[in-house]
Amino acid sequence: MDTGPEGLADGAPSGSGGVDAPAEEAADAGPADRIDDAPDGGAPEPDREPRVLLFMRPGRDRDLVSEVLSGRFETHATTDVESLESTFDCCVFDAHEFNRVAGSIQRRRELAAPVFLPFVLLVSDDAGGPTAENTWDYVDDVIELPVRKRALRIRVGNLVERRRTSLRLAARERRLEETVEDLRLKERAMDEAPVGITIADVDGSGEGDNPVVYANDEFEALTGYGSEMFGADCRFLQGEDTDPETVATLREAIDEERPIAVDVLNYRRNGQKFWNRLTIAPIRDEEGAVTHYVGFQTDITERKIRERRLEVMKRVLSHNLRNKMNLITGYTELLRRDIDDEEALDSLAVIDRTADDLMGIAGAVQKLDHTLSDSASDGEEIGLRDRLIELRSRVQDRYPEATVSLSVPPDDPLETTIVGLATAIEEGMENAVKHNDDPNPSVEVRVERESTGWLAVEIADDGPGIPDHETRVLERGETSLTHADRLGIWLMYWVVSKAGGDFSVDTSSEGTTLRMVVPARPRDGTLSTG
Repeated sequence: MDTGPEGLADGAPSGSGGVDAPAEEAADAGPADRIDDAPDGGAPEPDREPRVLLFMRPGRDRDLVSEVLSGRFETHATTDVESLESTFDCCVFDAHEFNRVAGSIQRRRELAAPVFLPFVLLVSDDAGGPTAENTWDYVDDVIELPVRKRALRIRVGNLVERRRTSLRLAARERRLEETVEDLRLKERAMDEAPVGITIADVDGSGEGDNPVVYANDEFEALTGYGSEMFGADCRFLQGEDTDPETVATLREAIDEERPIAVDVLNYRRNGQKFWNRLTIAPIRDEEGAVTHYVGFQTDITERKIRERRLEVMKRVLSHNLRNKMNLITGYTELLRRDIDDEEALDSLAVIDRTADDLMGIAGAVQKLDHTLSDSASDGEEIGLRDRLIELRSRVQDRYPEATVSLSVPPDDPLETTIVGLATAIEEGMENAVKHNDDPNPSVEVRVERESTGWLAVEIADDGPGIPDHETRVLERGETSLTHADRLGIWLMYWVVSKAGGDFSVDTSSEGTTLRMVVPARPRDGTLSTG
């Protein structure tokens, strides 16, 4: 037998051959080494150092095999059958241990599947061969001893490399499956989205076309067009009344490869018009080049009709109603000059006050609409402290008999970007004075930092309190029987709601406190709630 420096021979075992290894050897397969290449847990990281399990009796052969392989692999020697449940890249048996645990090998292969897990059997004429039938059904290589060290390293190394390749392929396949599943999830989300979604290819023809390559179910439900339009530009949605300026704006954004959102009049397949809120955004590859455009379509016809209806109502309130009220007021004044009857004069006074009330309502509606739709000041920062000082002087000038006090944090400008907040506070201050029958009404405005990024504004008065039906509508909404007569309270409520804050009313016969808690900068996503 070859027992030189480059050879291995099957020698006599030391210790009690065929029995389990000492406790310190069995400890190599502790809980931390349990298998992690089963399908449930996924394949282990293929880039770690390869590990070879020497399932051999203690003795000279095991020491020599360990010495030869440890220079290239991490080796662990044991005879504990539970070690087969650990993670390894190749298992080397001697004939004795193979005969003892051969029945466990197939189960271990099944746990590793689909990843390849090699088993090697060392045999020699002196020690006797394996007794298991169909040995090659259990192992991937049988190495006869004696064997040269280099040959042993190469044969075990080849099996380990097959194992590592299998691990990499399994990891790649798993990532591919995850990618495919992720794509399927995104496709299902797009297919089932409540808005129309289209994907168009970039213009490669130079003719300004961006052919549609995908459209979800909602797009077909919205427009009547489906997959038969693939390859055509979405211009098929345009028609005679589509605004050419809007189309030009869209084309310009696409040519400049930037996102855009517009309201455009489109046509369904059956010729029906509808208003479409169209949002288009470019999709870029890893190099930043635009490869596609994604479009989102939402039917906003009802919103457009409502906007037009509000425009008409606003025009009626600001022009027609005002003119009619001025006419009534003018004729009332003419009648008052020619009538001496006290009862008739009282009736004219009622008419005059009613006309003034209607003019006030019209003005309140205009003020409310202007405050809530003021997009010009959206995001503009103001110093609320200075603005409140101005408001106090203004209200005090209008109502010299009232006492208006202000409490704000010292040396804090109270900067905010909330649209209409100062108007809402002014409305609360004026209402507190106007609806107080006391000859010397008082109102106090208190502002403090509720928490980081939030402001708390309180407007307290000593008036008779707000009727329950005026505050109840804020929670339950208005009906023909239950509604608020004061539009000012709705203005404050909507300003706070638009900013994402909280509005509350604490009222009694001893007075009312209006409380508005709002984020100082509603569009700042880093706000803390304290």
